[in-house]
Amino acid sequence: MATLDLTTAGAASRPARASAAAPIFGEGDGHAVLLLHGLSSSPLELRYLARYLHEEGFTVCAPVLDGYSAGSAEQPMERWIEGAVREFDALAARYERVSVCGLSIGGALALRLIQERPRAQALALLSLTLTYNGWAIPWYRFILDLAYYTPLRHRYRYREAEPFGLRNEALRAKIARAMERDAFSEVGPSEISLPALHQANRLARLARQGLGRIENDTLVIHAIDDETSSPRNPNFIIERIGASFLRTIWLDDSYHMITSDNEREIVARETALFLRESEITHGADSGANPPVVSKALARRLRQLAAVARKSK
Repeated sequence: MATLDLTTAGAASRPARASAAAPIFGEGDGHAVLLLHGLSSSPLELRYLARYLHEEGFTVCAPVLDGYSAGSAEQPMERWIEGAVREFDALAARYERVSVCGLSIGGALALRLIQERPRAQALALLSLTLTYNGWAIPWYRFILDLAYYTPLRHRYRYREAEPFGLRNEALRAKIARAMERDAFSEVGPSEISLPALHQANRLARLARQGLGRIENDTLVIHAIDDETSSPRNPNFIIERIGASFLRTIWLDDSYHMITSDNEREIVARETALFLRESEITHGADSGANPPVVSKALARRLRQLAAVARKSK
C-alpha cells in the first residue's frame, strides 16, 4: 500500500479526499515512533506530528489497521490490538527503540499495546479517550451503548458535528465542508458506526486494567476544554500509571484534535522533546549511535546530561 508523502501540505492547508487513507512512514534514526490514530479514522490526523518527528530525526510509522481504520471491514477490538502488536514487532525488528503514541481512542489502544510489549521505549497519550464525556457529547450518548444490542446497531451511525474537535474556526469551516462530501477528513471520520463505538468501549475498559504495571516513560497531553474527552480521562491514568518518568501538559487553546488545532506545534515539539529525554534517561549514549536532534533539543539534552553527571 502506498504511503502518504510527508513533504505534502499540512492538515490546515487543504481538505482530504476519502481515497487518501494510507499509512505514513518516514525513515529516520534508530528510534521509531508508532503513531496510532483515532477510531474509524486515518493517519491523516497524525500527519503534522509525523512530519515534525521525522524532521527531528525519528523514524515514524502511522499504520492503517484492519477493522480499526476508516474504510476497513469492522472487526472486534482484539483484532485491533493484534494489528498494533504486529506493527510494533515489525518496527522492533529493525530499530533499536520503539515508542508508541496514541491519539484519542488510539491512546487506549496504545495503553493496551504497551502492556503487550513492555519493552517499548516510551508512551505518549494525546487527547486520551477512555470515556466520551466532554462538554459537546450529546445527552443521549449513553443510550447508544444500549442501542448496540438492538436492530439499530446495523442502521444507526453517530454523525460528527461541530466543533469537530477544533477551536480554530477557519480550519473548522474547512473541515465542515470536507465532512459533507467525504467519509473522513484530517480530523477524523464524518460518522462512526455503533459496532465501532461498542468495540471502542470494550477496548477502553481493557485499557484501564493493570495501569500500575506500566513503567514506561509516559507523556500525557490534553486540552482542558476538550469537547469529547474531559480531563477526567487523563487524570484517571495519571493517578494510576506506574511510570517513574511522567510528564503532563495541559493545553488551553485547543479542543480534542490537538494534532491539528491551534497548539499542534506545541504538541509536536513537546512530544519530540520528551522522546529524546527518554533516551537520555535510559542511557541513549551507552555505546549507541547518537540520536539526530534539532539544535534546541541538543541544548536541552546537554543540560540534562550535565545535571545527571552532577547527581552521581
